[in-house]
Amino acid sequence: MELEAVALDIKDKAKRDALAIQEETWKETERILSLAQERAAEIRRGAEDDVNRQAARMAELEESSAKLAVKRMLLNTQKDLLDQVYRATLDAIGRLPESFRRDTIKNLLARAKKEIPAGAVFCSGRDAQALQSILSEGPEFSGFRFGGNVDIPGGIIIESASGQLKIDYSYRMFLDRVWEAGLKDASDVLFG
Repeated sequence: MELEAVALDIKDKAKRDALAIQEETWKETERILSLAQERAAEIRRGAEDDVNRQAARMAELEESSAKLAVKRMLLNTQKDLLDQVYRATLDAIGRLPESFRRDTIKNLLARAKKEIPAGAVFCSGRDAQALQSILSEGPEFSGFRFGGNVDIPGGIIIESASGQLKIDYSYRMFLDRVWEAGLKDASDVLFG
């Protein structure tokens, strides 16, 4: 009987040890699972933070892109308006009365004579008759000859007799100079 008691005692001790190990294993499993859940929660929070930061950054980029597109459209519209003003100014200059154009051609020839004493003078088709008349009127411009018509809204272009020097006294050239010099001021006045 003693053997049975010892066997029973060993069995009981083995059961207790097995239960203790099982309980310790469950505790360790719960601890590991708890740590894993905490780590997963940290990863999830980190991922959510990253997603939120990326979403905010994307929203900022979209907003910046939209603002840039609007600014580009505004600048293009402003440029179109300035181009319209330029063309309208050029058209208005082209419609100046004949007496003004004739006097201007004479003044421009006198100015050009200081740089090129002789050569060919070109003008718009509309001013050809006035230019030819001025060139034939007297000795003042005897070194010049009518060179032909060119596509300009008014004014003259003079080419030296050798063809090596050319002076552009067209209305477009003068307007371009004034335009370049005053473009920023005009833009500020028009578009604030």
